[in-house]
Amino acid sequence: MIVLLLLFVLIVLTAINVPIAIGLGVVAVGAMLITQGTATLPNLALVMYEGATNFPLLAIPLFIFAGAIMNASSISRRLIALCLALVGFIRGALAIVTVGVNMFYAEISGSAVADVAATGSILIPAMKKRGYPKAFAAAVCSSAATLAIIIPPSIPMIIYGAMANASIVQLFVAGIVPGVAGGFALMAMAWWIARRNNWPVEELFSWAKLGRAFREAFWALFLPVIILGSIFGGFVTATEGAGVAVVAAFAIGTFVYRDVQWGELVKSAIEGASHTAVVMLLVASSALVGVFLTEQKVPQQMAEGILSITRDKYLVLAILNVLFLVLGMFLHSAAAIILVVPVVMPLVTAVGIDPVHFGLIVTINLGIGQQTPPVASVLMVACSIAKANVWEVTKVNLNFIYVLLAVLLIVTYVPVVPMSLVDLFYR
Repeated sequence: MIVLLLLFVLIVLTAINVPIAIGLGVVAVGAMLITQGTATLPNLALVMYEGATNFPLLAIPLFIFAGAIMNASSISRRLIALCLALVGFIRGALAIVTVGVNMFYAEISGSAVADVAATGSILIPAMKKRGYPKAFAAAVCSSAATLAIIIPPSIPMIIYGAMANASIVQLFVAGIVPGVAGGFALMAMAWWIARRNNWPVEELFSWAKLGRAFREAFWALFLPVIILGSIFGGFVTATEGAGVAVVAAFAIGTFVYRDVQWGELVKSAIEGASHTAVVMLLVASSALVGVFLTEQKVPQQMAEGILSITRDKYLVLAILNVLFLVLGMFLHSAAAIILVVPVVMPLVTAVGIDPVHFGLIVTINLGIGQQTPPVASVLMVACSIAKANVWEVTKVNLNFIYVLLAVLLIVTYVPVVPMSLVDLFYR
């Protein structure tokens, strides 16, 4: 009963625009006072501190900062030029370029919001100038940015790994095949829509232009090799790999391309620090909730309740997919992972679901949630850049959401797709 009461209070606080992190803290402290009295208060600060200083979480601000360095230099522009040289002769090329650039950017930033802000500010105006409807431009950029949390490195995967005590490196590896396949599927959808509407071909293919674009973007292309190669090669952990990303992006932007805009870098770094602070406060508050739920044995009771209905692994996955799809509509991905994953992990373990496989399922679910109102954090950024109505963009975006849902179903029910590389290299 107390758990339902606290959930109701949290919903009310969220509805009146109290930040989720603050609401979680208020609910957790209230629950502990009701059940345990004031004797528990001296331990609260220690619990929050330990929750927020989890070593893997250090990767979050570092990957965000690496993305900020890319924004402040010509790295993003060079990647766009290369993609355009590769596919500019295809109908709807700018839309396909948008997906391709987001796939490259995903391998460095790990954040869908950072992705859409960086690439959308360049590509959405370019698509509008070339006659693409602004709703379509916003939709394709928004959905493509979601690849940033499927293709490694991924900030939601880092948070999930910390919450579920799962291997972050294996989560990264599991995201490679679904992320790349999802990217090509989004490209195919963009091409189909462009062909149906007879949108323009950007330019004729030229080997000379492709060679020139490749030479100019070579070091930008080398960034993912440095970052992911060091992580997957076992030379560094995922957290240390985030540090490698910062150093590599800074070195290439400063000493190779020599065009870092320092004012823009400072601005991006401050925004990244603010975003990181929000996530860390969420983590700290959730640690209090986690302690309370564990003491009340809520995860175990939930697992027993569902297991009394079914023990079929794939039916349980269907239930959890629906749960996370709904949560993704109302919560940011970090909040949903922090709130729900510790609660459902006993159930996941009981029915024999691999925690790495489940982590990828959670990540894709919440990626779809970034595209579905009312919260839809990534979609809102794209709409703001395009100056387009959210609901008009959502109608167009349904085409791309269907693609992401297909990827989710394949990952859920054909586990060999995400887990083949994990099994090959780590098991």
